[in-house]
Amino acid sequence: MKKVAYLTMRDAGDFVTDFHLSVEPMAALGWQVQTVDWRSAPDWNAFDAVYICTPWDYPEHLQQFLQVLADIDASRALLVNELALVRWTLEKTYLRDVAALGSDIVPSCWYERIESADIAECFARFDTDKLVIKPTVGANAKDTFVLSRPVADDRRQALLRIFAGRAFFVQPFIESIQTTGEYSLFFFNGEYSHAIQKIPRAGDFRVQEEHGAAIRAVAPPLALRAAAATLFARIQPLPTYGRGDWVRGADGRYLLMELELIEPSLYLRTDSGAATRFARAFNERFEVFAGKRTAG
Repeated sequence: MKKVAYLTMRDAGDFVTDFHLSVEPMAALGWQVQTVDWRSAPDWNAFDAVYICTPWDYPEHLQQFLQVLADIDASRALLVNELALVRWTLEKTYLRDVAALGSDIVPSCWYERIESADIAECFARFDTDKLVIKPTVGANAKDTFVLSRPVADDRRQALLRIFAGRAFFVQPFIESIQTTGEYSLFFFNGEYSHAIQKIPRAGDFRVQEEHGAAIRAVAPPLALRAAAATLFARIQPLPTYGRGDWVRGADGRYLLMELELIEPSLYLRTDSGAATRFARAFNERFEVFAGKRTAG
């Protein structure tokens, strides 16, 4: 059988995972799955492929994580998704590229240093009394805050401490996130697979289930599905797996919040065919890779 390493983290803690649902359909296609702590330094040449599964603590060890992925990429194993996609979406500045491709994103102000950031100007630019501030490298809403105008001095001092030496960006708070929440659409090899709706608990804005959000399977609105398909068709190289997160703006447009191409939770448990579609896409991508390697 072919061997694939699923990159995980040493201790998943309270994170909810369901990647195990793909093990059986992967086995049906001739794959032996082995979970591997991404910091354990095995011989990557012992694997045919490596899937960036749930290494969700990587933002705290960014350079080490990138080196591990580079080592995998230099081995005989196929890294899924490709390293080029990882590097592109590692920082949220990729959203500017997405906008340049013609897709709608949540408007954003970008900053390299908190000391020089003019938060008050963002309130005026977006004509809003509520903003969201986020690091450009991060996951699971860590160090993401809602700011109300005017920003209190103690909150300003906390931001100076939290974002010291870190790039970040600021967006208007999208009110619909507290009612209709966020839509996540999943694509495998450019083909739509399934979708979910994530609604934060009352009084919160975070849509991760670890923060109490409700998760449910949905048939996405046709306009949203069309916008998502257009975006994924434009991404190069083609992701084997990917998730896009959208919210609905005040004008009715669906705005991309985030594009997850590194280690997204795929919510396989929300659709009975999702795990099989993932395995099929993974195997198809490997067959293309193996064919090129043989031809070379």
